[in-house]
Amino acid sequence: MNRKPDRQKMIYGVIGAVLFCVLFFMTFRTRAEEIDRQTVKIVTFGDSVLGEIRDETAVPAQLQMLLGEPVYNAAFGGTCMAKLGADGMFNDTRDCLSLVELAKAVWADDFGVQQAARIRESNTEYFPEVLDGLEAIDFRQVEVVLIQQGLNDFHAGVPLEDPEAPYDEYTFLGALRSAVSAFRKANPAVRIILVTPTYTWYLDRKLTCEEIDQGGGVMEAYVEAELRAAEELGIEVINVYHDFFPHETWEDWQLYSRDGLHPNEAGREKLALKIAEALEEQ
Repeated sequence: MNRKPDRQKMIYGVIGAVLFCVLFFMTFRTRAEEIDRQTVKIVTFGDSVLGEIRDETAVPAQLQMLLGEPVYNAAFGGTCMAKLGADGMFNDTRDCLSLVELAKAVWADDFGVQQAARIRESNTEYFPEVLDGLEAIDFRQVEVVLIQQGLNDFHAGVPLEDPEAPYDEYTFLGALRSAVSAFRKANPAVRIILVTPTYTWYLDRKLTCEEIDQGGGVMEAYVEAELRAAEELGIEVINVYHDFFPHETWEDWQLYSRDGLHPNEAGREKLALKIAEALEEQ
């Protein structure tokens, strides 16, 4: 029996596979080489509390001025610490921009999933530029990772924890543990600091965060979970929930917030000063 055609097919198949690998490697190398790596000392991750305002009054911008160190604002409004999609799928497009997924992208030095995401919602116009900048950071040189998350996890009713699956990325503490692990794998020497959510008011419902439970507990439950996790993980935490924004009367929402949730200019200054003070303590 003549097996020459089979051998030829095998040879052509091997040649094709080799060519594919070569082309893939060259494309990947070109992409990597095109990125102009940036050295940044402090990177801030979070939601709209840090991400919504991106001018000189933004908290990260004020931190840069107060500390005299470069600070990169990698906060994306509307995102959570945890993932929301079910069955391990990105059913919520923003899941790829959750803290846990961004941390894993930092560790792998691969933001392909995030770059492929298409989020067409209001107040997300800055996402592509921020993502490009984040991808360019050399995380081996980053000294501080600041994590400000929790507000959207609270709104989404994300479960606080699964005791049988402590690294479940669809729970608040599971996502935090996984994110911290990924950041430490990317840079074992990095200093990781949590910033709790602030006290919040819900003007349309005439309720405060002490009175609302979206399924995972009241806001303070998420704050207390962060405080416990910080001790467990050996990371620092800046508590801006207790005794930070006054809330003795309903009208106090106007002092440091513009809508009960997001800090106004005075609130952003107060946050920046508090964080800068904590960063300078070490």
